[in-house]
Amino acid sequence: MALANLCITASFSTFYLLPLYILDKGGTQGDVGVIMGIFALASAICRPWVSEMIDRIGRKRSYTLGSILMVAAPVCYLYIQNPLGSGYSLLLLTRVLHGIGFAICFTSVFTFMADILPQNRLTEGIGMFGISGLIGIALGPMMAESILGYFGFYGLFLGGSGLAVIALLVHQPLRDSVPAYCVVSQATFFGLLRREKFIVVGLLSLLFGLGLAATGGFVAPLAEERSLGFISVYYFSYSAGAITVRFFGGRLADRIGEPLVLPYSIVLYMAGIFLLPLTYSQPLLCLAGALSGIGHGLLFPLLNTMAVRNEPPIVRGKATGIFTGGIDTGIFAGSLILGYIGDWFGLDVLFLCAGLSMASALALFLFRRSRFTALPQKVL
Repeated sequence: MALANLCITASFSTFYLLPLYILDKGGTQGDVGVIMGIFALASAICRPWVSEMIDRIGRKRSYTLGSILMVAAPVCYLYIQNPLGSGYSLLLLTRVLHGIGFAICFTSVFTFMADILPQNRLTEGIGMFGISGLIGIALGPMMAESILGYFGFYGLFLGGSGLAVIALLVHQPLRDSVPAYCVVSQATFFGLLRREKFIVVGLLSLLFGLGLAATGGFVAPLAEERSLGFISVYYFSYSAGAITVRFFGGRLADRIGEPLVLPYSIVLYMAGIFLLPLTYSQPLLCLAGALSGIGHGLLFPLLNTMAVRNEPPIVRGKATGIFTGGIDTGIFAGSLILGYIGDWFGLDVLFLCAGLSMASALALFLFRRSRFTALPQKVL
C-alpha cells in the first residue's frame, strides 16, 4: 500500500505544474484558482458518499475504483482542445473526475492503515506510512519538470496516468483490512459531523487545506515570476522536512498526546508560508519549503489520529472522510479565493492571507484544546 500510495501521490503532484499549463494557454491567476480549486471541490462534495462507500464495500475495492479514475483522468486532458475557450467546461469536468478519484484513494488508503495499525502507536504509524505520500509529493514535480522539458504537457499528462497504473496493479494481491460483513453501520457521515470532536477536527482540516492551496497551487507561479530556478527544490525541501520529522514526531505525539504537539506543528507550517513573500533566492525557497514540510509532517497525522482514535472500524471510513473532506474543502476555497487575491493584490498578499488562515487554526485549537482529552499512551 505504501508503494501504491507513493505512485498515486506522485501522479497527483505532477499536476502542481498544471498552473504553468493554464498560464501558457493565456489564463490568469484567477483561472488557476478556479481550475485547481474545482479538483478539491469535487473531492470535498463527494466525500460523504465516498466515506459511506468505503465502510460499505471495503477499503481495497474502493481504492481500486479510485485508482482507475486516477488512470483515466490524466488521459482525458490530452483530448481537450482550446482548454480556456470552447473546451473550458470539458477541462472542468475532467478536473472533477480527477478530484473524485483522488478522494477515493486518499480516504480509503488511510482508513486501511487505521484498521491495521496498533492503536497505541497510531500517530506514529500514520506518520510513517504517510512518508510514502511525501516522497510522492517530492518525486511528482521533479519528474514533471523533466518530462515537461523533453515532451511538453502531453508527456506530463501521460506520465501522471502511468504512475496511477502502477498503483492500480501493485495493491491487487492484498486482502482487505476489514471483512465486508464487519463494515456495515447505521451511523452516517453527517451524524458523526454533529459531534464536537469532528466539528473541531473538520474546521482545523479546512484551515490546513487553505494553507495547502497556497503551497500547492501558487509556489510555481511565484518561482516563475521571480526567476528562482527549479520549482521542484521547494517540494523536495518540503518533503525532506516532513519525512525527517516523522521519524520522531509521531512517537512523541503517542507518548504525550496529540493536543500538546499540534500547536507547534501549526506554527511551523505557518512560518514557512509567511516566509514566501520574502523569498527572492533558492536558499530561502528551500527554507520555506522545509519549515512548511516539517509542520505538515506533524500536522497531517495528528489530525488524522484525532479523527479516528477510539472510533470503531465500522465508522473509520466516515471519520477519515471528515478529516480529508475538510482538507479538500479548504483547498477548494483557498484555491478560488487566493487565486483572485493574487490577481488583485499580488502573490505577496496571497501568501500573507494563507498564513493568516493557519493563525486562525492555531487560535481555534487553543480555544477548544480542553475538549480533547486523549491521554498519553505507553509505546510498545
